[in-house]
Amino acid sequence: METPHTGGYWYEQDPPRGSLPVAVLNALRDYRASESAMRRRTREAMSMGETDLLALRYLLEAQARGVSVSPKDLRGRLGITSASMTSLVDRLVRSGHVTREPHPTDRRALILRPTPGSDQEVRQTLGSMHERMIEVARSLSEDEAKTVLAFLTRMREAVDTIDPAAHP
Repeated sequence: METPHTGGYWYEQDPPRGSLPVAVLNALRDYRASESAMRRRTREAMSMGETDLLALRYLLEAQARGVSVSPKDLRGRLGITSASMTSLVDRLVRSGHVTREPHPTDRRALILRPTPGSDQEVRQTLGSMHERMIEVARSLSEDEAKTVLAFLTRMREAVDTIDPAAHP
């Protein structure tokens, strides 16, 4: 494991509290880099692009909730064009990860379903990593978990907010 960064790199040091806030932000950046590398390895192992993997994950989650997904639903979720959606679905069908099925009530519409093999492939590819992650989360005390949740929620809010001064 790499030693956490304590320098400011992108962030100025916070003199009243020392370098701890900068170390937290650098640890978060290091985690994001590791997560990005993990997603790349997963895509390579499954011979899929990032959007393909995101689509499959969404379809598997929807299936677990008992929700049908149309190409239009998936397109909206992924924020891609109709043409890109058609190419994406064609690739996922060709690779055996997804099937197109008639909509049960609308004869003109289709629904997309992940194949049983897709779920198994994702679980096989990501299973041990997910187990390690859940063990780390389980190792937190209740107070630590609440602190992490509050921190990540506030960080998400911080990055979701667009600074009007930066976009005149």
